[in-house]
Amino acid sequence: MTLEKSVKNAYGQSVEGTRRGDTFAELEEIKEYIKNSKQIVVPNWNKAKIEVINQVLDEFGLSPAQHLEFHTNSCDLTRMPALTKAIMALDISSCDLVIARGRLGVPGSGSLLVILDKKGRLLSAALSPAHVIHGKSVSEAVKDEITAALERVGLEKK
Repeated sequence: MTLEKSVKNAYGQSVEGTRRGDTFAELEEIKEYIKNSKQIVVPNWNKAKIEVINQVLDEFGLSPAQHLEFHTNSCDLTRMPALTKAIMALDISSCDLVIARGRLGVPGSGSLLVILDKKGRLLSAALSPAHVIHGKSVSEAVKDEITAALERVGLEKK
């Protein structure tokens, strides 16, 4: 099965009222999609984040991400800055996968790292509390988030 068929089947199950949660086959499709992604972009203005993300991607045996360097400050004016940043990246680049990190919601809500496929569908994500709570450096927080987002779909370090 492909990710497309997996999504279509899940939609049908939901409409029929037979959906009873995620399956191992669906999880495998997400893992395979991420593993097979060659054009990965990270939209931001901070080179330290891309370095940490690429370090973790390498640990998982995944393709390196390209830095999609553009101003993302306007995303902070939206209700979901991290997701808005990812969608903007899809609008301005051709890629298989977007990894974006930003504020979860309102100021003080913490951070959200999202992994989206080329159609803007959320494959995985990870959260961090506000910096004043966790006290980690940006690099440490990003490393923990990208690792958690990959592990939550069953990917393992090589």
